[in-house]
Amino acid sequence: MKPVVFGMSGLHLTADEKAFFKDADPAGYIIFGRNVESKAQLRALTDELRELHGRNDVAILIDQEGGRVARMQEPVWPRFPAGEVFDKIYNIAPATAIEAARINAQAIGESLREVGITVNCLPLLDVRQPDTVEAIGDRALGSDPMQVAALGRAVIDGQTKGGVVSIVKHIPGHGRAVVDSHMELPTVHASAEELEADITPFRTLSSAPMAMTAHIVYTAWDKDRCASLSPVVIENIIRGEIGFDGLLFSDDLDMKALKGEVPERARDVVAAGCDIALNCWGRMDEMVGIANLLGEISEKSRSRLDKAMETLNDAGEEVDLAELLSLRDALLDAA
Repeated sequence: MKPVVFGMSGLHLTADEKAFFKDADPAGYIIFGRNVESKAQLRALTDELRELHGRNDVAILIDQEGGRVARMQEPVWPRFPAGEVFDKIYNIAPATAIEAARINAQAIGESLREVGITVNCLPLLDVRQPDTVEAIGDRALGSDPMQVAALGRAVIDGQTKGGVVSIVKHIPGHGRAVVDSHMELPTVHASAEELEADITPFRTLSSAPMAMTAHIVYTAWDKDRCASLSPVVIENIIRGEIGFDGLLFSDDLDMKALKGEVPERARDVVAAGCDIALNCWGRMDEMVGIANLLGEISEKSRSRLDKAMETLNDAGEEVDLAELLSLRDALLDAA
C-alpha cells in the first residue's frame, strides 16, 4: 500500500485508472464534484473502488462540510449549513447549538453512508480571528477555543453515529492565516504563547481518528517550513504538545502554498511525518509520478489507518435522513 490518497477524473473509473489503482494500491481515494451525478452513480463508483481492493473499509474521502464546501449538491442531496450557523446559535443557547451540530453531522454521515463514502473532512477546528482569511471564514465554528472544541466534538460524535470517520482540520490551526493557502503560502508570526489558543481545540480532541495539516509557516515553531513539510511541527507540536496520534493527512498537494513538482511534494510531506499525502485532482501523470517516488506505507502509519477505519464499527443503526433534518431544523428554529 502506498501512503497516498488519489482523486479520480470523472463519474466512473477509466480502464487506465482501474489498472493503475489496482497496481499502486493507494491508502484511499477522495471524491470531488466532478465525480458526483446521482446517488446510484456515486454508489456504483464507491462500490467499484471497494471491489478493486477486496475489502469494505477502503478510505473514501469527501469534503462535505455544508455551506459553500459541499461536493454533493442540491437537489439530489440536502443543503447543510456552514459552521458559522452553529457558532451564532452557541452565543445564544450553547446546549442547543451542540445538539444541532451533532444531529446535523449525523445527517451528513447518513447521506454519505448511503453512497458508500467512509470518511468526511470535517470538522474544522480552526479558531477564527478578526482577520481570518475568507477561505476559512464562515466555515469556522467560532473564535473561542473551547467553544470550537465543544462543537467539534459534537460533529465527530454525530458523524461516527452516522457511519463515517471524521478528519479534524487544519492542524495545528488555520485561523491566523490572512492569505489563502490555495493561492499562496501563509506565514503566521504569532508567538508560541499566542498559538496556545489555536492548538487548544486540537489538543482537546486529540483522540480524533484522523487529522489534516495546514500549509502554513508558523515562525514560532519553524520559520522555514510550513507545517505539512516540517518534521519539527509534526513531531514536536502535532504529535507532542497536541498529543495527536491518529492518522495524519497532508492538505491537498496541489495548493499553491507548496512549491515544486507534485510527486516531490508527496515525497516530502511523507518524509516530514505525514502518514498520508493527499493528491486530489486525478491527473494520471502526477499519480504515476507519486507512486514511483513513494515507498510502501510504514507499519506505524498502516496501524493508524486501520485503527481509524475501525471507527466505522461504532456507527449506529441507519436513521431516516428526513427525520434527522427535521430534528435539526426544529433546534435551529427554536434558537
